[in-house]
Amino acid sequence: MADLIAAMGPAFLGSRLKRLAEQFQAGAARVIERTGMPVQPAHMPLIAALQGGPMAVGALAQAVGTSQPGVTRSIRQLADLGLVRSERAADRRERRVALTEVGEALVGRCRKIIWPPVERVVEAMCEQLDGPVIAQIASLEAQLADRSLDARVAAILRDEIAICDFADALAPAFHDINAAWIESMFVMEEADRRVLEHPRAEIVDHGGAILFARSSTLGVLGTCALKKTGKGSFELTKMGVREEARGLGAGEMLLHAALDRAEALGARKLYLLTSSKCATAIHLYEKHGFRHDAQIMEEHGREYGRCDVAMRYAG
Repeated sequence: MADLIAAMGPAFLGSRLKRLAEQFQAGAARVIERTGMPVQPAHMPLIAALQGGPMAVGALAQAVGTSQPGVTRSIRQLADLGLVRSERAADRRERRVALTEVGEALVGRCRKIIWPPVERVVEAMCEQLDGPVIAQIASLEAQLADRSLDARVAAILRDEIAICDFADALAPAFHDINAAWIESMFVMEEADRRVLEHPRAEIVDHGGAILFARSSTLGVLGTCALKKTGKGSFELTKMGVREEARGLGAGEMLLHAALDRAEALGARKLYLLTSSKCATAIHLYEKHGFRHDAQIMEEHGREYGRCDVAMRYAG
């Protein structure tokens, strides 16, 4: 079907720009959604403006070029999410909006994992522009039709992540990443402490492996281990991703690498023990060939008090 808006040329420039903006916004929304952040693209200019300190609503509207009622609505949404608060100015005559501690943390994540790759993608797209404005708009539309903004961002992030093996210098990262998710959902058990405090002795020196997902810009993002539990038997264990790095694909990359390493180690039996509370992780395991297994539960399920899910890799 013919593109009516494009065919109408400059007369429909506003409609065409609006459509192009919506495409960029939709891609940005998917980038944000994958990180688990609760905000929308329209919120980003506001939280970026608030990095410098509290601002009055009128000043915010002027800074981001949006109507004051629109800014007020967005501020209300951000307040409901616990990201901003309203406070009286020193002269008591106006109220100012400021980031909360949670909001400051969210801005920190945006500055690390959202804004830089999006900026790089858009810059790369703009480098291909030439000629009249209408031709440049057509080029951006064609580029987004070929591959969406979020797909381009995901590709950049994947290219920056590499898998590396255990080194003693990485032992603190192995401990901290796993301690964070265990203590946020469960109680640290003796089996956890033994492995986290002595990873080389408990895993590597016994014929297992510890892997890390590492970004050239963000450092260590996540980790997982293959613990040898018998001849040809390995447990996939201690898999975690830093909260601020979730949504970058590090977990999936680690799982692929662990499966490849298990094969290289000669694993004939590969299993894992987890909890039904870890629904997202279980979905990932199921997606990549793990199946719930009553025999694994019977043989190994008592190793952790929190364990009520046992799975075996079926390939």
